[in-house]
Amino acid sequence: MKNLFLIASIFVLFSSCIKDNGDSGSFLSGNGVFLINEGNFMGGNGSLSFYSYDSARIYNDLFLNVNGRPLGDVPNSMAISGERIYIVVNNSGKIEVVDKNTLESVKTITGLKAPRQISIISSSKAYVSSMYSDSVTVLDLSDNSISGYINLRRTSEAIAVLRNRAFIANWIGGKEVIVINTDNNKVIDSIEVATEPESMVIDKDKTLWVLCNGGWMRENFAELISVSTSTNDIEKKLVFPSKLSSPSCLQIDGTGSTLYYMESGVRKMKTDASSVPSTAAFIPEAGHYFYKMAVNPVNGDVLVTDAVDYQQKGHLLIYNSTGTLKSDERTDIIPGMMYFRLNSDFN
Repeated sequence: MKNLFLIASIFVLFSSCIKDNGDSGSFLSGNGVFLINEGNFMGGNGSLSFYSYDSARIYNDLFLNVNGRPLGDVPNSMAISGERIYIVVNNSGKIEVVDKNTLESVKTITGLKAPRQISIISSSKAYVSSMYSDSVTVLDLSDNSISGYINLRRTSEAIAVLRNRAFIANWIGGKEVIVINTDNNKVIDSIEVATEPESMVIDKDKTLWVLCNGGWMRENFAELISVSTSTNDIEKKLVFPSKLSSPSCLQIDGTGSTLYYMESGVRKMKTDASSVPSTAAFIPEAGHYFYKMAVNPVNGDVLVTDAVDYQQKGHLLIYNSTGTLKSDERTDIIPGMMYFRLNSDFN
């Protein structure tokens, strides 16, 4: 139950095993979190890291160390299906398919236009959103190929999946969430939310939460919107108090009852709240430059990446459930999205 509601940004990775050069143990078989480092734009130096809860240390440059080449230009997201991990590399227009037990490259899927988020629909199918294409790419996971496209007539970003429905956000310049029937890959509805829906999660009551950031130039108020996944009707609109508010990276805890997002630090709120938090941040930035965030679904740790100046190596900051800093780990350049690999007995 703890991991059921982590649809948009957290994927639980099952047992895998790889030995780090010079390390006597197999760190990927334990509890930890994968971290995608975006690298410098046009630099082609994106990378993959893993923080091990068991050894309390971070392992960087995993893809490079195993495959003898960098991951690519701006890796953005990843997912796992069966024995394969799929890493979406945005500016390289590709998906690296790697063996989950060794991290060895199995195949490189090319020909994608600015791919962003990937969501596993079934054991044989995945959807990939796009920053610039007006279609979602459909992957055939049986042979790791592109099997088709779903024309949205608009760009796409975050994907949340529940039962046989995929909810896909039109982020850049948009204000809609498109609903797709995953059985036949058909668009069946669109939900008008607010300006630039940036991230989404699904809570314990199967309610879809959409964080709309108000636009790059802050031309509109940011909004946090809840949507019924049964009727596609908007249930609640929570408006941020200032146009200067720039919330991002909506997450949810393992119980599906507490929302987290970044806005001048990390903020949290219950799903039954009647307004967004007006008090000081749960975790203040305190001289850091917070970039991405994830919430451990088992112990409630809040993990935040610090991009520093977007040029040098960043940091992974791990806070416990009360907001106290537990660990500060050095990552590669521009540490971004995170994906947990946890055993059921982790505490």
